[in-house]
Amino acid sequence: MRKWKIALGTAVALGAISVASVHLLDMGNLSLNAGTAGAAPAPAAFVMPVPVVSVVRKTIPIYLDYAARTEPIRSITLQARIPGYLQEQNAADGVDVRQGDLLYKISPDDFQAALDQAKAQVQRDMATLDYARSNLGRGTELAKSGYLAKDGFDQRTSTLREAQASLALNQAAVRTAELNLSYSEIRAPFAGRLGRNQASVGTLVSVAGTVLNTLVQLDPIYVTFNPSETDLAEIEQARASGPIEVEVLLPGQTEASQKGELTFIDNSVDRSTGTITARATIGNGKFTLLPGQYVRVRLHVRQQPDALMVPQTALGSSQLGKYLYVVGKGNTVDQRLVSLGPTSGGQVAILSGVAEGDQVITGNLQKIGPGMPVSPMPEKPAT
Repeated sequence: MRKWKIALGTAVALGAISVASVHLLDMGNLSLNAGTAGAAPAPAAFVMPVPVVSVVRKTIPIYLDYAARTEPIRSITLQARIPGYLQEQNAADGVDVRQGDLLYKISPDDFQAALDQAKAQVQRDMATLDYARSNLGRGTELAKSGYLAKDGFDQRTSTLREAQASLALNQAAVRTAELNLSYSEIRAPFAGRLGRNQASVGTLVSVAGTVLNTLVQLDPIYVTFNPSETDLAEIEQARASGPIEVEVLLPGQTEASQKGELTFIDNSVDRSTGTITARATIGNGKFTLLPGQYVRVRLHVRQQPDALMVPQTALGSSQLGKYLYVVGKGNTVDQRLVSLGPTSGGQVAILSGVAEGDQVITGNLQKIGPGMPVSPMPEKPAT
């Protein structure tokens, strides 16, 4: 009886364990099915979008670029040509004046008096000449009739000539006095800009001894630079084809502010530097350039046709040299080593490494590398 009870208890326990296992298995399957039904699909791999432009072929201007300095065509020191007291300053410091404008005036009283005296002497000589001429006329008639000796006639002739010479002398004195009086007004010999006044009103100025001011011509203006002797042959070849256009760029500018023409090349090369002095004449109607400024000049020497152009911003650098990222097969990044030619604006000519129509990547360059998949976003080609 005791054994039967033990066997019955064991069977009941085994049945309970079996039911619990089945229940746990069903719950696990239920949880697994629920998790599988609610899971999201795996995300696709990210592809970097990149802006691209096509390599274009076009004709570009070729420039030679130099540092330069501006110089005035004419620059003079204003000084008096007569002594006297400075009476007026008729033009303010630093103003732009036209040719013939009155700048300074020296007291003219002494020179006006000298002119009046010279004119009075001329009037006296004219009266003396009239009398000598009439006296000689009468003497001629008397000499013909024998009433006047030959010596007397010669004296009258000499007196007439002396009167003529005296009149000519005093007429020259009048012209000298008029010049001296005109020198009391100092006028601008050409259009330009005054500097700082160096003699106050009331100063006793001397002839070519007292500096009053300086006057410089601003339009046009010279720009002087020094090409190397290696560039000289190309410059001379361009000059043989016609005038060479020169563009002037102020510091910080990327576009020319003024244009002019190459007008002078020196006749010898400096042996110590291997350069030659050249000069361009630049129109400066707005007075943007002042003498002594440092600028840059570009000489347009020729045109280069069929240049393959890409934006300069697309260039990268490595130990192997300059390179471009190009969209290759399957929209993957292809790195191309390139050799560079001249620049034009924001573009650069590529001598080797790419072909016309290649899609050059211009943005997100630091986020991509060779072989990476990309999504090209075409841009309009730069003009």
